[in-house]
This record gives sequence, structure tokens and C-alpha cells, in this order.
Amino acid sequence: MSEIPEIDLDELERRIVANPVIIDVREEDEFIEARIDGVIHIALGTVPERLAEIPTGESVLVICALGGRSARAVEFMRANGIDATNIAGGTLGWIESGRPVISGPASA
Repeated sequence: MSEIPEIDLDELERRIVANPVIIDVREEDEFIEARIDGVIHIALGTVPERLAEIPTGESVLVICALGGRSARAVEFMRANGIDATNIAGGTLGWIESGRPVISGPASA
């Protein structure tokens, strides 16, 4: 397995002002409970079938609760030609550091 590129939460905070593509691979209930505003929800188990929904030609950032599931998603995406980077620390780290989140179902 090759090394998975990743950034930490401080780097995410610096990049977020540029409105990057962020994919949240947590399960639906986790996503509804709390998430970073503007993320795209594609649960880890659905990544292979939803690969075409992931933008190509630009870097995407991938987040989960702590960084394990997102690392697996990044590995799969990169094997399929998508420039993906893992977010170490995940949504739980983001919340624990006092950074803002939203909750509720995603708006259509």
C-alpha cells in the first residue's frame, strides 16, 4: 500500500476559505448529527458506485469521524485516478477543537 496523502485540521482550516471539494464518507446518521458546512456526503460503502459523482481534474479532500474510513476512501479514489487527500483528525477532531459545524439532513 502506498502512502496516503493527508492534511491536518489546521491545514483544512486554512484551505476551507478557498471552498475546496470535501467529501464526507461517514454514515448518514453521523452526517446528520454534525458536519462541516458544504461537504458532499458519499458514505464509504457507496464510494465505488458513486465514483462518477466525485469531481476529477481538481483535488478533493476526504473526511470521516477520525481519519480511518477516509484514508480507505482516499486509497480507492487515488487508485481510480482521483486526486484525493485524507483529513487526519476528522470531524470529531474538528468539533473538539471548537470549529463550526452544522446539523440536520442535507438540503437538496
